[in-house]
Amino acid sequence: MTTGSIEDLLKNPAKVKTKATTANDDDNDKKKKKPSVKDELATVKLERKMKALDLQEHERLAQVQADKVGAPYINLIGFPISPDTLATITKDQARNLQVLSFLNLGDQIRLGAIHPTDEKVKELADELGENNHAKVEVYQISQHSYDETMKIFEKLPVYVKPVIGVEIGEKDLDQYKDIGKDFSKLNEMLKKVSVTDIFTLIIAAAIQSNASDIHIEAEEKDVKVRFRVDGVLHDAASLDTSLWPKVISRMKLIAKLKLNIITKPQDGRFTIVLSKDKIDVRVSTLPTAYGESVVMRLLKSSAAGLQFEQLGVIGIAATHLQEQVERHKGMIITTGPTGSGKTTTLYAILNKLNDQETKIITLEDPIEYRLNGINQSQIDHSKNYTFADGLRSILRQDPDVVMVGEIRDLETADVALNAAMTGHLVISTIHTNSAAGAIPRFLAMGVQGYLLAPAINAIIGQRLVRRICENCKEEYTPESDQIERVKKSLNAIPDGHPDKPDLSDLHFFRGKGCEVCNNLKYKGRVGIYEILIMSPEIEKIILSGQVSEYQMQDLAVKAGMLTMAQDGLIKVLKGMTDLEEVFRVSE
Repeated sequence: MTTGSIEDLLKNPAKVKTKATTANDDDNDKKKKKPSVKDELATVKLERKMKALDLQEHERLAQVQADKVGAPYINLIGFPISPDTLATITKDQARNLQVLSFLNLGDQIRLGAIHPTDEKVKELADELGENNHAKVEVYQISQHSYDETMKIFEKLPVYVKPVIGVEIGEKDLDQYKDIGKDFSKLNEMLKKVSVTDIFTLIIAAAIQSNASDIHIEAEEKDVKVRFRVDGVLHDAASLDTSLWPKVISRMKLIAKLKLNIITKPQDGRFTIVLSKDKIDVRVSTLPTAYGESVVMRLLKSSAAGLQFEQLGVIGIAATHLQEQVERHKGMIITTGPTGSGKTTTLYAILNKLNDQETKIITLEDPIEYRLNGINQSQIDHSKNYTFADGLRSILRQDPDVVMVGEIRDLETADVALNAAMTGHLVISTIHTNSAAGAIPRFLAMGVQGYLLAPAINAIIGQRLVRRICENCKEEYTPESDQIERVKKSLNAIPDGHPDKPDLSDLHFFRGKGCEVCNNLKYKGRVGIYEILIMSPEIEKIILSGQVSEYQMQDLAVKAGMLTMAQDGLIKVLKGMTDLEEVFRVSE
């Protein structure tokens, strides 16, 4: 018997089934419903194989995309990533931008992104590099790499990075932002906060006002708080004498100083951690008639990354200095009084030289800024580790560039000069009033002229002047005698000198005072420089051993050197500073 009609059989005999075939089909269906264990294992293996092939295709496509956009590629599956490395960026940033941090070595950060060329990813990389003073590179990863690593990231608890020192967040700075514009508000707030908050408030106010130093001085009736802003001290507030013992105890605790010692000077340091910067604070205490006095110097790590142009080295001076730095041998000396920016200039030179092919070692007392990629050594007089001894040890480390914090004696000078003559670039400082005064100072130490003449490349004399506040800058006309004084100084520059300004149309500027500059008329500082480059005439007079500062100055000017006063006046005409500042500092 057949199932279906005759017509069906005639039309499509293949579809017509007998009872026997129908029964067989039912048996087969039953068998299909109950696969064997062997069949199940085969199915699982097949599924795994298909999934593996699919993931390989994901990675292959990611590699193709990496080649297309010019980014390096990495597969993060199985890559060891620590929790603090993942926490380099926030979970929100990771989710929104589909990017992850998979390596963080401090000065080297690596990100993995599904879209490495996305502008927002680039902005994140730039921000991380700036905030951490690190080199950031973005890698192409697959969607699978991202998804699996993100699962790990999501399971991690909120990572709190340990803070060493004092942490002042952006909320603290925002809370006290008006203090930097009006010191009278600081005085009012100090009377309302707790002893613990007094210290935070003073620090935050100093940062807001861009102070380089905080002076807290015990006097008979009260305790003065003063900020050094752009090189000039300003009264900021006063404290009740009854609070001072508690406040200074907290400062000592943070700076790791001994609380029970109040009759001897002490030195310490601590770190202020900001979201976009890190500030090292050097603390010095000194016993006085009415109690201990404290000075805190604020050293911003961002200041160590300045370039010549930012410092104010411009024109032919910048060209000459760049040429001497690129010689990679000899000695470059900076001169000037304390606080004239000598160390910052040395760090700017180091930044120019700092690359993977150059071994740089510094010898400092103390180490002011921490620099990535550079070996920095701290002088310790208590252990007889002096500049001279340290310099000898440094030279056994096969350096290309050596920075000596200061040359103070004949022994250090001899070792440094010999190093400069044997293929090293040595940079250092010496205390004199001008670039021309450095040579007579060396000779007075006892340095031989035959060592000095061939070793010196350049001598930089410098001072710092305050910048006019851009917010309240105005043009004005000085007194006629001041204008004549400017013309006389700048007319002394030889015709044809590339930096000689046009004296037929002079413009002068000054600040009026506003909230931005706390009514000080100035905001920030810029250097004024004179750069003495060694010449055959100067070498000849050094070798004679009979040289005065005036002779050196005359020869340097004839060779094309601009004096600090002339450099300052050029910056006056450019609207960077004013006449009062240049006359005050250069004289």
